[in-house]
Amino acid sequence: MEKKLEKNLEKTYDPQDIEKRLYEKWLNKKYFHAKVDKKKKPFTIVMPPPNITGKLHMGHALDNTMQDILIRAKRMQGYEALWLPGTDHASIATEAKIVEAMRSEGLTKADLGREKFLERAWDWKANYGGRIVSQLKKIGSSCDWDRERFTMDEGCNKAVNEVFVNLYNNGLIYRGERIINWCPHCLTSISDAEVEYEEKEGHFWHLRYQLSDGSGEVKLATTRPETLLGDTAIAVNPNDDRYKNIIGKSVILPLVKREIPVVADDYVEMDFGTGVVKITPAHDPNDFEVGVRHNLPIINVMTDDAKIINDYPKYAGMDRYEARKAIVADLEAEGALVKVEDHNHNVGTCYRCGTVVEPRVSKQWFVKMKPLAEPAIKAVREGETKFVPEHFNKTYFHWLENIRDWCISRQLWWGHQIPAYYCDDCGEMVVTKDSHATCPKCNKDMRRDPDTLDTWFSSALWPFSTLGWPDNTEEMNYFYPTNVLVTGYDIIPFWVMRMMFSGLEHTKEVPFSTVLIHGLVRDSQGRKMSKSLGNGIDPLEIIDQYGADALRLTLITGNAPGNDMRFYMERVEASRNFANKVWNASRFIMMNFEKAEISDTIDLSTLTQADKWILSKVNTLTKDVTENLEKFELGIAVQKIYDFIWEEFCDWYIEMVKPRLYNDEDETKAAALWTLKTVLIDSLKLLHPYMPFITEEIFCTLQEKEESIMISEWPVYKEELNFATDEEAVEVIKAAVKGIRNVRSEMNVPPSKKATVIVVSENEKVRTIFETSRVFFATLGYASEIIVQNDKTNVPEDAVSTVIPDAAIYMPFAELVDIEKEIERLEKEKARLEGELKRVNGMLNNEKFVSKAPEAKINEEKAKLDNYTNMMNQVTERLSHLKK
Repeated sequence: MEKKLEKNLEKTYDPQDIEKRLYEKWLNKKYFHAKVDKKKKPFTIVMPPPNITGKLHMGHALDNTMQDILIRAKRMQGYEALWLPGTDHASIATEAKIVEAMRSEGLTKADLGREKFLERAWDWKANYGGRIVSQLKKIGSSCDWDRERFTMDEGCNKAVNEVFVNLYNNGLIYRGERIINWCPHCLTSISDAEVEYEEKEGHFWHLRYQLSDGSGEVKLATTRPETLLGDTAIAVNPNDDRYKNIIGKSVILPLVKREIPVVADDYVEMDFGTGVVKITPAHDPNDFEVGVRHNLPIINVMTDDAKIINDYPKYAGMDRYEARKAIVADLEAEGALVKVEDHNHNVGTCYRCGTVVEPRVSKQWFVKMKPLAEPAIKAVREGETKFVPEHFNKTYFHWLENIRDWCISRQLWWGHQIPAYYCDDCGEMVVTKDSHATCPKCNKDMRRDPDTLDTWFSSALWPFSTLGWPDNTEEMNYFYPTNVLVTGYDIIPFWVMRMMFSGLEHTKEVPFSTVLIHGLVRDSQGRKMSKSLGNGIDPLEIIDQYGADALRLTLITGNAPGNDMRFYMERVEASRNFANKVWNASRFIMMNFEKAEISDTIDLSTLTQADKWILSKVNTLTKDVTENLEKFELGIAVQKIYDFIWEEFCDWYIEMVKPRLYNDEDETKAAALWTLKTVLIDSLKLLHPYMPFITEEIFCTLQEKEESIMISEWPVYKEELNFATDEEAVEVIKAAVKGIRNVRSEMNVPPSKKATVIVVSENEKVRTIFETSRVFFATLGYASEIIVQNDKTNVPEDAVSTVIPDAAIYMPFAELVDIEKEIERLEKEKARLEGELKRVNGMLNNEKFVSKAPEAKINEEKAKLDNYTNMMNQVTERLSHLKK
């Protein structure tokens, strides 16, 4: 026998009181720490590393709650579950923050120099880098903080240099002049995936270029007249009969008066516009490719911050848009402007700052993508890695199948510096993992490339660089490949595909077997949360007010993989109410445990039908929830847990067993107590991954011998607890109770008013169900007496009834209602309704009112007339029945 429970829960549930205390307990006990244990099966998740510039937002809260649910469940299921956390250096965003802070001191990067600037950057990381980690802890993230990594720590830097050198030696990294996306605000190149397209209002400027031999003119249109300064050709389609006679001729470039050739290229669409395009190789990716094919000169006309260069004195120093206005005015004055036409078009913007990107030719480092993309496409096509939901693999394939070479160099100081060295004397270049290099030709110290690598270059290695790669560590051998990547659909091109091709190239294995995609958290109106709209909700404020468990439950309830969700404060309150329900029910159960000793085991034959019903229900729930978690249906699983705890366990079973708990003479009391405890423990375990704090506090109060619910065993389905017949029987009782309650509610009968309940059924099986369930049926049905019979003998004529399959339930009307008092009440209601009907009819029959009142007011009064008439009919009918 177990001893009586010696402690109970506090009277009210206060999340602030328990959450900080429990999290510190978990940390101190090292429950989150995973180690290599060959006796156990590993389960690994690597956290998408949040930027050190960031603070916790709802997207982080959702993403990390989903990961925590999976890792907590797997830990309880006996896996060696590793959730590896970390943060990202976020080169562009972090450098921008530091530069902004320096600007307030009147300092620039050039004033400090690289070394001093990086000292500031590392100080900034020390001050702010841990902020989001502490916030992740507040939502209950059970990460292995002992293994926390940073994308610029020593191990990650070693992996980055190893990968760069390997790719370079294999001919997959090269340096060359190519057209790239340039952000004039961040002053760095960015990759195609970092360009966001926005539809903006613009124009087509229709221009005329004169043929240099005086034989005529050519008309074309452009959306960017300021780039005309860098035109080095115009192009037509070789199959276009309209222009065959001018191919090979030249035109005079307006304003600049430079002579440029007319070239033929299949790139030109004959049926678009005039079928003629200006070619500016330095400022357009398609024009660049045309320029390469025709060996055209490349003329860059803009500075790094998108101002016109000094080679064009009239426009020198002008911003590109200021220059556009001046150039258009000059084109008009010269007679080269034909017309201006409105035109909406997609414009590429920097994903960090929103500045319109400037395509420009620049010498940069690139990764050859085609050879790396093919294995990554194949791995998903053949099912080595699966997307959940599956349709997101279309986004993945779209990017990889249409991918261009990846520009990986950034003109920044904060980040992994490119491991390439140049000799300023002889021009030799060396790529090496070493921290310095000596020229192999002239034996002089070489200068390191000042650029850093794209942040995503190091993030792409995250699943294996964090486990010690390129070293052959036991963690790498045990925990890799990882099992699940949880991330938003917006990051598939940035991160997911890059991790896939990096994992396959460097470890010869996919980095994860499942990619679980979630949507965005939107506001209650369905809008994306943003600073500009001012509609963001701080998850930390929600936690302070309602607790982390309530926030977590809100984010997962109704959440389906891949779908956006709307965040309503009413749902947070509902989640808090559910936490209170669980707390109060647990406290009630424990109060009964204080008075009795509870057996560790039970003879199943001593269980009542109600006990078997709830045990069978929680048994099925265990199977369903486990299957849902395996399929990553986290929202479906928690809805089942919620419905079971609130309705089946609290609203039904606890009410069913109260008569047994209050009766010390009841021989089934021990079975009731054992069932309550068994079902409560299983319910808490199933709920724990979703609401870790409240379940831990209740479990540890209830189970004094066990340290933590976190390390307890996950419930498993047991065939011996499958009581289908008993489930069916109790559902019959529940249907009868619901019918009785509906009738009483319609008649406004208070719960305190008891009445005889007569069950009539010709079905012996149904009668037996009610006979064996008399005690709790009487309680739930507010019955003073239960009579079970096979026909309507002795059923009063005035009895009200409700019908269930194979049975009718009757209650004597006189026992439900004091007839004299009910007649008196109805007479008063009748008099009130007569007054209201007289008033409304008076208004609607008044011609002045009808002619002058607004239509809405008239309709309102007509609706009242219909309502009062219906109510009067009901009252009159009820009175005539009572006065018989």
